[in-house]
Amino acid sequence: MITENIYPISMMTRQDKESLLHQRGMMIWFTGLSGSGKSTIALGVERELHRLGILCRILDGDNIRTGINAGLGFSADDRRENIRRIAEVGKLFVDTGIVTLAAFVSPTNEYRQMARDIIGADDFKEVYVSTPLEECERRDVKGLYARARRGEVKDFTGISAPFEVPEHPALTIDTSTQPLETSVAQVIELIQSLQKQ
Repeated sequence: MITENIYPISMMTRQDKESLLHQRGMMIWFTGLSGSGKSTIALGVERELHRLGILCRILDGDNIRTGINAGLGFSADDRRENIRRIAEVGKLFVDTGIVTLAAFVSPTNEYRQMARDIIGADDFKEVYVSTPLEECERRDVKGLYARARRGEVKDFTGISAPFEVPEHPALTIDTSTQPLETSVAQVIELIQSLQKQ
């Protein structure tokens, strides 16, 4: 058995760490199509939290895949493992009292539920960046939609693979209908309301 020689050590508690930081750890999980504005909003939220004196960490798809998940591809199994690892790393940050912002397509309700289960429902708030496909494709910041349309990228969410709309997000944001400042302010309001709990 893999766990037979594993002996978890006794560490300082999450409450100790949150007391030191004077803040509550939580996971704000941004989901939506590529190009919807997930990372852009997360960056804006990070800057505002820093200004407010709240310690924050962003976990972003591209950054994670060049590090801890560099060996994973885009098969269904690899995508699931990608989200599982992100959630486990995110839980470490949350348990340290850090406001953690995860920006990942995470296209299925199953993947997002797995992340919620790992992190804990009380600490996990889903933000659905619902920017329409047409707008995401128009932006095509990384050129991925054009490549997917040409068949060069297989199983690309929104083109050749489905995206499941979240069932009960804490917040829904359409970046095609409002400025970045408004989107950031909405997320900050959500975080501040949770900090008071």
